[in-house]
Order: sequence, then structure tokens, then C-alpha cells
Amino acid sequence: MDVVLLSRLQFAFTIMFHYIFPPLTIGLGIILAYLETRNYLSKDKSFAVACQFWTRIFILNFAIGVASGIVMEFQFGTNWATYSRFVGDVFGSALAAEGIFAFFLESGFLAIVAFGRERVKRGFYLFSVYMVALGSTFSAIWIIVANSWQQTPAGHHIVEIMREQTLTDGTTSLAPWVVDGVVQRRAEIVNFWDLVFNPTTVQRLSHTLLGAAAVGAFFVLSVSAYYLLKNRHQQFAKQSFNGALVLAFIASLGLGINGHTQAQNTYRYQPEKLAAFEAHFDTGRGDLNLIGWPDGEAEKIHFDLSIPGGLSFMMFDDFTFSKKVVGLDRFKKEDRPPIIIPYLSWRAMVGFGGLMIVLTGLGLYYNYRKTIQNKRWLLWSFVFAIGFVMVANQAGWIAAEVGRQPWTVHPPIVWTDDGTDLVTGPDGFYNYDETLGLRTSNSVSAAVSVEEAKTSLALFTLLYLALAAVWIMVLDRKIRTGPTPLKEHDETDTHGIRHAAMDRQHARLDKEEAEGGSI
Repeated sequence: MDVVLLSRLQFAFTIMFHYIFPPLTIGLGIILAYLETRNYLSKDKSFAVACQFWTRIFILNFAIGVASGIVMEFQFGTNWATYSRFVGDVFGSALAAEGIFAFFLESGFLAIVAFGRERVKRGFYLFSVYMVALGSTFSAIWIIVANSWQQTPAGHHIVEIMREQTLTDGTTSLAPWVVDGVVQRRAEIVNFWDLVFNPTTVQRLSHTLLGAAAVGAFFVLSVSAYYLLKNRHQQFAKQSFNGALVLAFIASLGLGINGHTQAQNTYRYQPEKLAAFEAHFDTGRGDLNLIGWPDGEAEKIHFDLSIPGGLSFMMFDDFTFSKKVVGLDRFKKEDRPPIIIPYLSWRAMVGFGGLMIVLTGLGLYYNYRKTIQNKRWLLWSFVFAIGFVMVANQAGWIAAEVGRQPWTVHPPIVWTDDGTDLVTGPDGFYNYDETLGLRTSNSVSAAVSVEEAKTSLALFTLLYLALAAVWIMVLDRKIRTGPTPLKEHDETDTHGIRHAAMDRQHARLDKEEAEGGSI
């Protein structure tokens, strides 16, 4: 293994672990807002009890998510220094916006949601829950903006990095920074809003948020179904199950519809990625492969079972099933993404997505007939469904990121004026303008050795396994404990948190005085 592959494995491992938690917190944030709204409008304390239970789960996921996410930003500097120089101007803006508008909003109001139910007015508590849910969503927005810019860059230009140099006569001047004979370049923002609304941001963001809603809803369904099967916390479980089931169905159906338009968008801006998803080697009518095993060397699919013209229909909504779809043969081999991983992960995402629609549809049907508690097989399906929902979520991310290879920043692609074909070079291949992108092989830190990359990968693996063990242990304890009664509200506490803080201060001073200490 070389440094590039080891650094990719390390980043993939850490971000896949981290990516368990943001979708969970975003999805749970929606559910917290729903439960607290119902509590505020109806004054039914059972909704408050449910909100309190899921808030504890939310806080656990938020904490592990923050701990696992910080490491990734360090890797930009340790393993991906050249990449960081290239995208620093762009990522700096997006990550700063994420920190200011999302993280502070979410973490600030989370303290009130965790400890302030008995200490602040009901309206302010509801507002705080909404701010927490909004903060987790804002975080996703800015991360997706930054990631989408790498897929379809816009709103920038490329400039050479200039450094001061001393001439032989002792004077200084600026000159391009050259490392190993290569002039160093970076992307510089010229239009912030073009950067934010680059061609794939909206599609990718909507798909990611729907995926997060599905993860959160299926997580609640899993725990609620378990309680129903074990005949524990029945009222709580029914309330949580019913609300989460509706959200899960809407999110699953939305993912299917949005996924179709996103596939068309991917074809428009990254046709080689879409070709890798479908193992579409030859430009021409696109058959929709259902089952098979792609062979990149032989450029064919073994055990192929396909719908003739199905891919043409999917890409162009073409009822003639005959329109030409650009294949991998229009790209040089060194510019093609790998086949196996995007092909399998794409199918895992789509297959499990279809299963989610079927499962939630059945759940709604039996719930409407009020017989779902008699369908123990269906409830057990919901208990374990969170596993394949998370796999689908991860598989979608893997397909998108591995399909972007061999680029960390994908050069813009140009079609002919009528939009029917790519603009190709004299050799018949599409030629990327590499000055506008950055290859993965050129993105790593030159100073990192293979041994250092191996060591850090091993250490991160151990650290994240320990984090995973803590998360599972604490989560298991919280689920076994279940919802607990609310604390009685102190009607005399008219000053809320400030009054509570004053009480604690007075108690501390009284204690010091009693012990003979100075005050």
C-alpha cells in the first residue's frame, strides 16, 4: 500500500464512523421538534416524557459525533496538505459558516433542552428544541456545500500561490511557489453564492436530509418496536412509533423520487460516475443492469441481467428506450473511477431504499387497520431495519465519493451545445482541464511516509473502536432504562435558570461559612 491509498483508507474509515451520528442527530432533531410541539399544544405530558427520552439519545449521539468529527479536520493538515492548500479558501468559508451558524446554535441551545425543561418558560423551551433541530440541519447544509463544490466546482478561479523570494542583489520579489518542479495552485472564491449553489448542492442536500430523516425515524421505530414486542412502556412506544412511521414513509418515498432526479443530475455533471454506477462501458443505448458482476479489465458484465433501454429511460425519461448514454469508453482509463465499489454500493443503496418503502408501506397499512401489534414479524423487522437503513446511508456516501475518483476536486465537464454529447479531444476521449481540478494522487502530504500513515491508521482504528464500544454500552443502558417520569415543575421558581444558579451560589457560600472559610 502506498501513502495515497493508506490516507484514503484512513479518511474513509474515520468519516464512515463519524457519518453514523450526524444523520441520527438530524433525524432525531425533527422528532424532538414534533414531540415538543405536540406537548406544547396539547399539554399532554406523555409527549414531554417521550421528548425527554429521545433528547438523552440525541445528546449521546451529538457527543460521539463531535468527538469523531474533530479528527477528520486534523487529517486535512496531516495527510492532505496539498489538497488543503488547493481548497483552503473555499473550505475555510464553508467550515467557518458551519461553526458559526450551526455548531454554536446547536450546542448552545442543547444545554437548555437537556437541563432547562423545569427552569424556563414552555414557549422558550419549545424554541430551544427548534434551534437544536435547526442547528443540526444547518451543519449538514454547509458540509454538503463544501462537498458538492468538490464534485461540481463553481464560483471560483484558480490562481498560483505566490511566495516572496530573495534575488542575488538582495532585493525581494514575489514568484510562483514551486514544489518538486510543480507550481502550486489554489482555488480562490470570486462569487460566494455561485459556490454555495453549485450545480449539485440542492440535489445532494435534499437527498442527504431525506436520508437523515429516514435514519432518525427508523432508529425510533427500532426502539419503539422493541418495547412493543416486550410489552414495556406501551404508551410511549405507541406515540413514538406512530409519528416515526409516518416520517419514515415520507422520507423513504422522497428518497426514491429525489434519487431519480439526482441520478440524472449526476449524469449531467459527472457522466463517468454514473457509468461506473451502472457498469455502462460502451456509449450507446443504456440497458439498466439489475444483477451481474462487472469486469473492468474485460469491460463487460458477467451474469448480466438487464432491462433493455432501461438506463436510457432513466436518464432522459425517454419512452423510446433508445437514447444514447455516454459510457466509460469516452474516458481515458486513467480518468475512470473504479467499478466494483461504486457498482455494489449503488445497488445496496437503491435495494435497501426500495425495501424501506415496502416496509413502511406495510407498517402504515397494518397501523391503519390497528393490527400492527399482532404482526410480530413486522415489528421484529422494524427492530432490525435500522441496520440496513444505516448501510444504505453509508453505501450512498461511498458510491458518491469513490465514484468521484481519481479526483479530489472534479474538473468541470463540457457538453456540446445541443447537450447530446461530450466535447472530446482529437483522440476521441474527453479531456479534462486538469488546471481546474486536483487529482487524488496529487493531494496528499509529501512529507508523510508509508510507516507514518500505517501507524496513524492503526491508532485511529483503535480509538474509534473504543468510541464505538462506549457508544453501544451507553446507548444500551439508556434503552434498557427507558423513559422516566418528568421532574415536577417548581411553581415558585419564577426566575428560571438565573434563580437556580443563585440558589446554588447561596448554598456554596453557606457551606463555606459553616466550614469556617472566608467569603
